[in-house]
Amino acid sequence: MRGWLGGIRLSGFMVIMMGLVVLAAFVLVPTIGTYVDQRQQVAALEAAVQLSREEVAELDSQRERWKDPAYITTQARERLYYVKPGEVVYLVDDDLPPELTPQEQDPVSDELEAAEGDWMSKLVRSMTEAGLARTAAPLNIGVPDPDPSTTPTP
Repeated sequence: MRGWLGGIRLSGFMVIMMGLVVLAAFVLVPTIGTYVDQRQQVAALEAAVQLSREEVAELDSQRERWKDPAYITTQARERLYYVKPGEVVYLVDDDLPPELTPQEQDPVSDELEAAEGDWMSKLVRSMTEAGLARTAAPLNIGVPDPDPSTTPTP
């Protein structure tokens, strides 16, 4: 190692050239970093412009569709349930299968009943049990379970 370093001779010209190379590196590195940042910004803006052009094209196609009277009629019938004079429309309100339809519930009592215990402690206990539970139990209020053997028992 020492023999290799000892064989290098530095002249004045070589020192000046190395100084110029170091100076050029200090001058060009920030400029190159700025150039790369600007190119990334230009690419991001070009992508945003392309997305905007696609969005404008989609909106133009929608505007053209809304110029068609048949499309307007279809939208009014589907969205607003408009009908022509003399037509009868049937709306299916209950599309659940028969096994999932809610069963008749007992009527609500008109009499007040006193609650057992403190409602606040029950609320806190219920919230902590729900927060510490490892699995969530399905909430089937008024809907019978199609397969009672799979229902977890509390």
